[in-house]
Amino acid sequence: MPKPTTVFTCTACGATHKKWAGRCDACGQWNTIVEEAPLSQGPGRGLGAIKGRAIPLSNLQAHEAPPPRINAGIAELDRVLGGGLVPGSALLVGGDPGIGKSTLLLQAAAAFSNAGKHAIYISGEEASAQVRMRAHRLGLAEAPMRLGAETNLRDILTTLDAERPDVAVIDSIQTLWSDTVEAAPGSVSQVRASAHELVTFAKRRGVAVILVGHVTKEGQIAGPRVVEHMVDTVLYFEGERGHQFRILRSVKNRFGPAGEIGVFEMTGAGLAEVTNPSALFLSERGQPVAGSAVFAGIEGTRPVLTEVQALVAPSTLASPRRTVVGLDSGRVSTILAVLEARCGIPFAGLDVFLNVAGGMKVVEPAADLAIAAALLSAREDSALPADAVLFGEISLSGALRPVAQAENRLKEAQKLGFTQAILPDATKVEGNDNERGGMGFRRIADLTGFVGEVFGAG
Repeated sequence: MPKPTTVFTCTACGATHKKWAGRCDACGQWNTIVEEAPLSQGPGRGLGAIKGRAIPLSNLQAHEAPPPRINAGIAELDRVLGGGLVPGSALLVGGDPGIGKSTLLLQAAAAFSNAGKHAIYISGEEASAQVRMRAHRLGLAEAPMRLGAETNLRDILTTLDAERPDVAVIDSIQTLWSDTVEAAPGSVSQVRASAHELVTFAKRRGVAVILVGHVTKEGQIAGPRVVEHMVDTVLYFEGERGHQFRILRSVKNRFGPAGEIGVFEMTGAGLAEVTNPSALFLSERGQPVAGSAVFAGIEGTRPVLTEVQALVAPSTLASPRRTVVGLDSGRVSTILAVLEARCGIPFAGLDVFLNVAGGMKVVEPAADLAIAAALLSAREDSALPADAVLFGEISLSGALRPVAQAENRLKEAQKLGFTQAILPDATKVEGNDNERGGMGFRRIADLTGFVGEVFGAG
């Protein structure tokens, strides 16, 4: 019988190699290639030697009831999950150290148990006494949830199989170890094996399993990317340590919309829901100041208003600084280039600082117009109208392009008291093209027209 040939697989992209190397030729990542033994293909062991059973097939007209949901009673969490937890689903929650992942999931487990569901919280990082101390601080000591502290995967699965909970929280996947894998806890092999066993258990027993994952310095969940493909939902818990706001963002969801966000505020009694994040992000705005623009954005299905702040100052450096927080730095560089090439407004010799208030991260192109307005307002030391919101995409030609869900953006702005909106000329809205319900529209075709109309310069 021929001896199976050892293969080497990249944990980042899945490419296979004949021998080990420090750098993957396919994706360029370092130290991601690990040794794997392939399945034996001896006599009678190949896929073609033994016939399997025929799988049942159906057409696309088959009608199935939507999956049932388990509501936590935490509206922001249920929103991100698409309406609640689905029994038998597997979730992966990632976030920076100390951002509040354990606090959020402890509160969620207590909420599930208070709603009459059997919830188990298993900690692999802290002792049971430490978790109880946090529960007392959060006012959750009376919750009927069950608590355990263990890292042995076999013991955890045996306990869950005996208890048959509705919800199980595992904190965290990097601390678990399986006695069938000869590797240290947290290694690629251990994380992959542990995740596979837990996801299989969730599907087989109908238990909703929530896994906590550590993140790398780049902000990605540590371990093999295949774990994110195994689970049904991937959530990221974001925020800045200097801000009290925390954002739970769905980047993958097989049972609901991806990109949905839930907003929380970190308080002394734990995480509190923020039902109106727009009002919270704009709560500290006072008199109009130069360099401030309000952007009407969309996060998932929710309209959110945020403040884009800019500061432009003379630079003493040969290469002026470009500091961007909460925005795509590449997008900002493109907008600066368009302002100089199409509008004749140079930023050479000037330091540029951009920030989104409240620790929010904005990635959609609809923020282009608000970014350009904040930059121009800071450069010209001229404040924008305090009652105006902006949104629109800027093309490389300087034209303003319409964006999706304009109606939802305008309704949110109007609800918060804004009376005018600066938007691309081709934007379609219901009713009158220039006014609706007391809100006026200033339609602008290109960036040059925006500079001339708003700042009185060509």
